[in-house]
Amino acid sequence: MKRLGLPFEEINIRLRRPESKEQLLAYCPSGLVPTLLDGDLAIWHSLAILDYLAEQHPNIEMWPRNQAARAIARSVSAEMHSGFQALRENFPMELLAQHSKNSLSPAVEVDIRRIVDIWRDCRARFGSGGPFLFGQFSAADAMYAPVASRFRTYAGDLAGYGDDGTARAFVEAVFAMPEMADWTDGARAEMAAAD
Repeated sequence: MKRLGLPFEEINIRLRRPESKEQLLAYCPSGLVPTLLDGDLAIWHSLAILDYLAEQHPNIEMWPRNQAARAIARSVSAEMHSGFQALRENFPMELLAQHSKNSLSPAVEVDIRRIVDIWRDCRARFGSGGPFLFGQFSAADAMYAPVASRFRTYAGDLAGYGDDGTARAFVEAVFAMPEMADWTDGARAEMAAAD
């Protein structure tokens, strides 16, 4: 929403704390993040939020304009939404941390290789117009930004997972966005306030 210039107010809840789930349930019946609140309406899960925003703001291109690119963008976003469980379980998002892991489970390695393949394919087929998966920033990039963070925190060099430099460049493009800098600064401020 920040990238698209859509106004919103953020509610910060510290995750992975004993009280976190109860605090999340006060806003969302699933107790999951992210959740978008619009009046009395709570929309959870990233894809549902993206689709809702696309319907509310049809003048903003959230998906690639090209039909084939749009279909692939939705496919890889849905795969991100429903897949990569081993990566999620073993690489929780820790925006500020650096925990390079030397040995990974085979399931995590499969997830990393698949994501690297997705990014390489999207960039090769549709990414000529800019540094993102489909050239210009789209909902697919929003879906994979947390993965870029996980890779930066845990995976280090992705060359061992089939990266020809495409995945590294995508992670750098994500972290070059001012919105990611704001997110990182917010995380630092949160940590400082907690200390």
